[in-house]
Amino acid sequence: MAHQLLTIEVSRPDADHVRLRLTGELDYETAPELVAAAADLRGGQQVTIDLSRVGLCDSSGLSALLIVRRVAGSIRLTGVSRQVQQLLDRTGLTELLSVQTAVDDDLRATG
Repeated sequence: MAHQLLTIEVSRPDADHVRLRLTGELDYETAPELVAAAADLRGGQQVTIDLSRVGLCDSSGLSALLIVRRVAGSIRLTGVSRQVQQLLDRTGLTELLSVQTAVDDDLRATG
């Protein structure tokens, strides 16, 4: 099976807010791409990372998210899938990162 690439769409709604929309897999092979994107960030910016199109996240992906947090000061994760939420819970990172779960997962849980 071919490895799914990671694409990172960067938008800047205003001078103090950066939105990163990730699509693909956030793993050992692709995590350095997120780290490279973080090099353009500066402290004090509001950084939102949309994970709604991320199919897989492993420990290397979590590590990259922590690097982005360290560079930016804080981040907000949106569109977090059930798999990523479980990974964040198991590692204790839910306490450290601002997390919003995926709307689809919330609807399935209640419906």
